[in-house]
Amino acid sequence: MGDAVAHVLALNGYTVTLIDVNEAALKQGTATIASNLQRQVNKERITDEERTATLDRIHTHTALAEAVSDVELVIEAVSETTEVKGPIFETLDEAAPDDAILASNTSSISITWLAAQTSRAGQVIGMHFFNPVPVMKLVEVVRGLDTSDATFDAVENLALDLGKTPVEVNDAPGFVSNRVLMPMINEAVFCLMEGVADKDAIDTVMTLGMNHPMGPLTLADFIGLDVCLGIMEVLHRELGDDKYRPCPLLRKMVAAGHLGRKSGQGFYSYDG
Repeated sequence: MGDAVAHVLALNGYTVTLIDVNEAALKQGTATIASNLQRQVNKERITDEERTATLDRIHTHTALAEAVSDVELVIEAVSETTEVKGPIFETLDEAAPDDAILASNTSSISITWLAAQTSRAGQVIGMHFFNPVPVMKLVEVVRGLDTSDATFDAVENLALDLGKTPVEVNDAPGFVSNRVLMPMINEAVFCLMEGVADKDAIDTVMTLGMNHPMGPLTLADFIGLDVCLGIMEVLHRELGDDKYRPCPLLRKMVAAGHLGRKSGQGFYSYDG
């Protein structure tokens, strides 16, 4: 998600710094951006000159505090756990300029909680992009309890400038997208575990019967089964309702390292 968001920002004229503690991850991220931009050139959606200019706007850094010392906006896109996100927001609060906005691409974690890790709650907001970011139009713009109107307006206007459709959402577990989507995916996994139908049948029912572009098990593999599990755990913990209990088969697959496309094996197998 991080490199995809950087891709869209840089393509629309913004100077971007990709930050990761792992230099190899940064190289992989920039290589992915270059590849995806070339695909856009091949499809005649952008020119080769635009591709070159976009790559020139993207920089990388491995030191978080140093990298954000002069930014206007940070978009955090790290692992979907409070243990990782919390300390990052503490560092961002200390290192970023006082007027900088701190946004999170989180798909389920409370924006209010993230804001509480800082001294600038009014400038903390959710900016939830959807994968693949260059294609998907939606951005959930999530207000924490203390998010200011000025912060919301700035992020909403940025989303519009990127050609996206911003939708205002109040802070709640899973927001709108994943509060609706993840229980559907989780129920599909229950259907598979209980032998109601095989994986192909479950996905076909939802694509042909409900006109979904891909079935829930295929979509889970695309998202990452570890991400799906993490979101379900947040919903279950924060809402306290057993209808959000993660399916045991989902837990088992994550424990086995079968995470979907990114690991090569999920509900389906992926070669390369």
